Amino acid sequence: MRPGGSSSLPAPPGTPSKPRRRMDLTLPMPQRPDVSSSLAVPLPLPPPTSSTHPLPAAPAFHAAPPPLADLERVRRVGSGAGGTVWLVRHRPTGRPYALKVLYGNHDDAVRRQIAREIAILRTAEHPAVVRCHGMYESGGELQILLEYMDGGSLHGRRIADERLLADVARQVLDGIAYLHRRRIVHRDIKPSNLLVDSAARRVKIADFGVGRILSQTMDPCNSSVGTVAYMSPERIDTDINDGAYDGYAGDVWSFGLSILEFYFGRFPFGENLGRQGDWAALMVAICYSDPPQPSAPASPELRSFIGCCLQKNPAKRLSAAQLLQHPFVAGPQPLPLAAPPS
Repeated sequence: MRPGGSSSLPAPPGTPSKPRRRMDLTLPMPQRPDVSSSLAVPLPLPPPTSSTHPLPAAPAFHAAPPPLADLERVRRVGSGAGGTVWLVRHRPTGRPYALKVLYGNHDDAVRRQIAREIAILRTAEHPAVVRCHGMYESGGELQILLEYMDGGSLHGRRIADERLLADVARQVLDGIAYLHRRRIVHRDIKPSNLLVDSAARRVKIADFGVGRILSQTMDPCNSSVGTVAYMSPERIDTDINDGAYDGYAGDVWSFGLSILEFYFGRFPFGENLGRQGDWAALMVAICYSDPPQPSAPASPELRSFIGCCLQKNPAKRLSAAQLLQHPFVAGPQPLPLAAPPS
């Protein structure tokens, strides 16, 4: 349960904040994840096997993933420290999928844990959550088969029209609330993990298995689990909340920061902050500066909504379920979000 799910709105912008603390704070500099690390992965891995087949078995009411041999790699659609994502086509049906090929080596205990968790993730079904179809091991490569989102991610998109922004926020909140009801914490909500299905004009959350799989084996502030720029203040400086980290409230902060980035068309704490290796300055800004807010001509509803998400005290942030009742997203349904330009 997340602490203190108050439904009250945040204090007006002019309300004085508490004095800044620990100006001599030293912060660990995030290191580039070591691809040989047994944990530097963005999604879970299955137990080892000598053969090529999907692992593990899902509940009987979920169809088994197609054989890996039936998937043809078409082109690479993304890559990062954790792995590479390919567009693949199922040869017998022509159906497209996304295949994430993971980096890293994993001991048996971690692999068994991950195998159990991925079976749970396969059961997650929601219109705002990218489907996980299954996992494979072949020739030492560990791969995850996912729903393919042909519209790409919302990274770099500006959504200045508040009606469209509210629609995006509503869809993502629906997905976050669904995951939280199932006790799944995302831990890496950010624009690049919000994908668009151009046919249905839907926004869906990707990589929702990151935190649930790795949170039990990694420190909450480890930068290989979540992106530092979108981390909540209490996740960076644990003294802010007396060492207690509420992952549900952390997701809400990351979500609010992402929505504000869409409105601004840039990272809310500063367009270049953190992009040139000055991670300490970025983290100090997140922990000690006032949370960013949209200014005029933003509507009072949008300003209030962002304020509910970006409360420095995690106990004062509204939950995803509470935010769905906020006037900014609870109003009339607008036209669906247009697909990104090709």
